[in-house]
Amino acid sequence: MKALLRYQTALLLRSQRWLPPLLLYGVITGIGTQSGQPLLDSLGFSAGAILPVSAWLVRVCATGEPPAARAITQAAAGPGRVQLACTITAFSASLVLGAAGTLAVAAISSPYTDDHTQPVAVGPAVAAGLLALLACALLGTAVGTLCNPPVLRRPGWPIPVTALAALLVLVASGSPANAAVSGLVRGSHTGAVHPPILPLALTAAVCVAATALGCRLAARR
Repeated sequence: MKALLRYQTALLLRSQRWLPPLLLYGVITGIGTQSGQPLLDSLGFSAGAILPVSAWLVRVCATGEPPAARAITQAAAGPGRVQLACTITAFSASLVLGAAGTLAVAAISSPYTDDHTQPVAVGPAVAAGLLALLACALLGTAVGTLCNPPVLRRPGWPIPVTALAALLVLVASGSPANAAVSGLVRGSHTGAVHPPILPLALTAAVCVAATALGCRLAARR
């Protein structure tokens, strides 16, 4: 797996197909967060922005390798292991990008509540923001896995389905990603920091199940 992960990481970096997701995250975060805004609000927005980006990165890693090269890699390591390496690479890239964005947002935000009357503990707030980021990245990875090959193979469908699914799981009231982001926003009203432990556990379970399904289908198809 180490060799596969290095190979997939090199493919991702050399292809420069990571640039559009990076720009998307930068634009969304830049629009939604500004210097002096409440810390928890900004952290919630930054965490939510990584969900569509992580789904996009999964597609980039799943489709970035030429078919002939993918066939050779699958013959050498097995289709399931190759699919797993693609998923881990995409998830890791989204985490690195999101963590950098979270720290940047924390540095420019105001550690106070919405009305700027009560202080917010910066350390616990940043930790909660990173947990929310992790939850959104996990769910975005699951969306990208379920909406792209080898799960969804029909031409023309993966891109719109991925975009729509990422939006739905972010704004739907029952979504764990929405719960993680909403918890930070609610905390900004009172100054209380609520780490999104339950949403994180749920998104981790969903991501593991989606990844297992993708690896199994890759081996069969």
